[in-house]
Amino acid sequence: MLARLRSGARGAIDHVARRSGVAATTRGVSAAATFDSSKLTTTAASPTVPPPNEALVGKFGKIFTDHMLVIDWDAQDGWGAPAVVPYGNLDLSPAAMTLHYALQCFEGMKAYRGADGAIRLFRPDLNAARMNSSLTRLQMPNFEASHFVECLKALVKADAAWVPEGDGHAAYLRPTAIATDPFLGVGVPQRAKLFCIMSPVGPYYAGGFDPIAVFADAQNVRAWPGGSGNTKIGGNYAPTIKPAQDASKATAGKAQQVLYLFGDDHRVTEVGAMNVFVVWKTREGSVELVTAPLDYGDILPGVTRRSVLDLAAADPAGVGVDAAAERAFTMPEVRDAANEGRLLEVFGAGTAAVICPVNEIFYEGASVNVPTGAGAGPVASSLWKKLSDIQYGRTASDWAVAV
Repeated sequence: MLARLRSGARGAIDHVARRSGVAATTRGVSAAATFDSSKLTTTAASPTVPPPNEALVGKFGKIFTDHMLVIDWDAQDGWGAPAVVPYGNLDLSPAAMTLHYALQCFEGMKAYRGADGAIRLFRPDLNAARMNSSLTRLQMPNFEASHFVECLKALVKADAAWVPEGDGHAAYLRPTAIATDPFLGVGVPQRAKLFCIMSPVGPYYAGGFDPIAVFADAQNVRAWPGGSGNTKIGGNYAPTIKPAQDASKATAGKAQQVLYLFGDDHRVTEVGAMNVFVVWKTREGSVELVTAPLDYGDILPGVTRRSVLDLAAADPAGVGVDAAAERAFTMPEVRDAANEGRLLEVFGAGTAAVICPVNEIFYEGASVNVPTGAGAGPVASSLWKKLSDIQYGRTASDWAVAV
């Protein structure tokens, strides 16, 4: 799967202009070039007091730690030395390419503190692979995953006191890469900055593990085959804000996310910024966990998505299913399953919310009810527990990387 993550965006066609003698289809630096984590320096910030867990409620992504990681790159010299420095504003030209042409990508990952006091990152190699895929899509420089992870560890160590303890709590890491050239033109970036900031967080939704309602949208398209939906580039996200607001208005505030559909057959893709899973009984009577495949290039290869599939494949009975599948399925199929009493569960999966149960889908003027009611279904609950036990160190796994 890692190979698919690394190569997922590389087959997409990227027609860009020539600039500074660099061909648009050639990256300005070899994929083997990387920053060196052994050269990392740390400049200590004046420490501030981390907030208590109760102060994190409703503040997801709004509180930041004392330090940040910064690494600069330019086409002539390649990557500079990594540095952990006090958190602060960036010095950026108003002509920077990232501000005009969305030459930017990012990752979302978490550092978890277990009851043993140890801090762990969850499958950071997958985040590194996906970020390199996003960078490749933007014709920006790649890096070696091992150095990336070591630099993140250094940042987490510098702000270890900010990693909260308790299920549902973590330090959210936001690695980001931007093109910093002061140039009003579309072309291959010649300068870039990779940085990472940290934010202590509680549950993504104020209701914690409570289920949400979603609006199935066949009019707005989040991503499409041959596009960039399989990468975490900035341009994928801003256009989803208005559909989410429209969905809320159309349902008198009930829908909290949009379930994006694609094509005349209303193929199910993603829910908000999460991958979506459906649990149903097939007409043959087996219980199947299904999610959209990566084959079309319109689905983000989520780390939580991959982990859910891996857990279900390793022990299907242990999570409450007979089989797990990555294949195309449609919203009419979901509606039919609900009408026939075969629909069991629907949930989103992503780093921020981890597992987010869905109990109602607004579709074509009607409501499709998911029979889990006001709680999470047994499959979602089992997967959430298995993931949490790994993330917080209760279950030993090489997915949990000690800081």
